[in-house]
Amino acid sequence: MKKLWIALAFIAAWLMTANPVCADAAARAQLERFSEGLETLHARFTQQVIGSNNELQDSSSGEVWLRRPDRFRWSYGGDFPELVVADGTRVWIYDEMLEQVTVKDQAAAATDSPLALLTDTEDLDDTFEVREAGDLDGIALLELRARSMETEFERFLLGLRGDRLELIIMEDAFGLRTELRFSNLVRNAEVDPGLFEFTPPAGAD
Repeated sequence: MKKLWIALAFIAAWLMTANPVCADAAARAQLERFSEGLETLHARFTQQVIGSNNELQDSSSGEVWLRRPDRFRWSYGGDFPELVVADGTRVWIYDEMLEQVTVKDQAAAATDSPLALLTDTEDLDDTFEVREAGDLDGIALLELRARSMETEFERFLLGLRGDRLELIIMEDAFGLRTELRFSNLVRNAEVDPGLFEFTPPAGAD
């Protein structure tokens, strides 16, 4: 669950930043153009967790809705459905199989991760070593390496194609890799505010 939350915090903070990164290099320039004027986002995603031996450990998919500056909703399907909703004050994580709800203070949860600094891109280069990482099947890659040793993930790759975010890869010190790929991405469509509200189902723990 911790890895899931950090991944979500990273994506929400990065996609919804109000101050896009300004740089001349290919991937950073695409990221700037992608972030500029972004208010809402809806996309489908797939998520894979791959071990140090390159063996697939977990696979899931679903939909995500984001609304700047601090609302998001992640809906995971499959055999272990899960819902994550941030309402601006709290983050609700509902495990449907276990009928269990976990509630986090949104500000405190963001503070728990150095990835929260991505909401202030002026500090990006102070927190990460940032460099262009070449091209993968037409996707421009931007690499972020954490300067601090006290981080959950030590390396990130952001993948952009045509000014659109398609890929995020997160790697920890033990060789575990989480890959998120986005498709059917729609910018600034009208989004129902009710998607960012959550009421625990009756009988849930």
